[in-house]
Amino acid sequence: MNNAKQRNTFSGSIGFVLAAAGSAVGLGNIWRFPYLAAKDGGGLFLVIYLVLAVTFGFTLLTTEVAIGRKTKQSPLTAYKKLHEGGGWLGSIACIIPMMIMPYYCIIGGWVLKYAVTFLTGHGLEAAESSFFTGFITSPVEPIVYTAIFLFVSCFVIYRGVTKGIEAFSRMLMPVLLLLVVGIAVFALTMRHSGDDGTVRTGMQGLKIFAVPDISQLTPNTFLVTLMDAMGQLFYSLSVAMGIMVAYGSYVKDDENLVKSINRIEIFDTAVAILAGVMIIPTVYVFMGREGIGASGPGLMFVAMPKVFAQMGAVGRWIGVLFFVMVLFAAVTSSVSILEAIVSSFMDHFHISRRRSTVIEGIIAFAVGIVICMGYNVLYFELRLPNGVSAQILDIMDYISNQILMPVVAIGTCILIGWILKPGTIISEATKNGEKFGRKRLYVFMIRYASPVLLLILFLKSLGLLNL
Repeated sequence: MNNAKQRNTFSGSIGFVLAAAGSAVGLGNIWRFPYLAAKDGGGLFLVIYLVLAVTFGFTLLTTEVAIGRKTKQSPLTAYKKLHEGGGWLGSIACIIPMMIMPYYCIIGGWVLKYAVTFLTGHGLEAAESSFFTGFITSPVEPIVYTAIFLFVSCFVIYRGVTKGIEAFSRMLMPVLLLLVVGIAVFALTMRHSGDDGTVRTGMQGLKIFAVPDISQLTPNTFLVTLMDAMGQLFYSLSVAMGIMVAYGSYVKDDENLVKSINRIEIFDTAVAILAGVMIIPTVYVFMGREGIGASGPGLMFVAMPKVFAQMGAVGRWIGVLFFVMVLFAAVTSSVSILEAIVSSFMDHFHISRRRSTVIEGIIAFAVGIVICMGYNVLYFELRLPNGVSAQILDIMDYISNQILMPVVAIGTCILIGWILKPGTIISEATKNGEKFGRKRLYVFMIRYASPVLLLILFLKSLGLLNL
């Protein structure tokens, strides 16, 4: 029988939007976006990010979703079906989520550990500087939490598109949004007196986050901010990693693709900004400007627990809500990463969803164990081309995010912009007579602007371009 007729679909546009937004709203939005915004001049980063979101981000997101719906295939097979010479792009687009899935589940396990710690009333222990290091260097405990997190992700995918991914997203996304809004509003009401007697408020922290700081603006700092914002869009919109191709393949032919993509953009950007409102003012109130300097795991697992400890009794419950919120965001994203892999196995090897899920679950867990051991018995440090000292997890993150994702994005731009022509995507997006409001912008971005920006980002990641 025809695969397109057999293929599962989302029940409607709301299911697709919630699932895609759930994929986009992950750890990258919550711990990376606020840090970059604070580092790169607050409002200046926001303005550049918003401009890129409606141009660069819109272009890649539209392209990948349309490729998925047009081919009715997962990333591994979609590119080859689209064009015989595009098979290598599909292979890389499948390798990326396979690299990301193990270490994403490890970080998800870290979040689960902190959620449990605060739920059981041990938040003060989590605030100790040695807590995070002690946990991740433990030989057994991180593996256990990774297994739990991975099992939940596999269970959702095992149930399928409608009963699994869509039902899960419909349940979690409204709760996630309520938690983000609630914590963000609370953050703006906070006040705290520092050791020098100076009172810091959440509104002052919001100013650091939202008001452009152009006092140090130079052509070089602008370019750095531009590259940071563009790199963040990969995390925020889940593009260049096969996810949106897989999700696009489940969108019905009669759905308004352009309208759905616009909703995903709005949803994702709103949550990213709310994450900044939630974290930057909170850290500023209790730790000052220097506390905002923490990035990645340092911001999430070191700075925030210290902040909650200083809040007194209410800090325990704010900590619970915060880490539950982050946990929800992490699971919705890991589900989408896993689906990109499972759907690829199903389409390429013609095996069942259940078998594909089990196979990838075993692979992810085995690789995850090795990565966990990279913090104890297999510990070593390697200097990456971008100057960062890295362990196994960092190396896999660097290869997948800094090298392979730009390669897929550049290859996609060349394939659509110059070989198949932009009309391939535009005709798919407007097949039901829909209006493509940014048609000229899309053509310019996919053919010219996006490949140039991506090449600059790629050279910067390889250490061949110093900014």
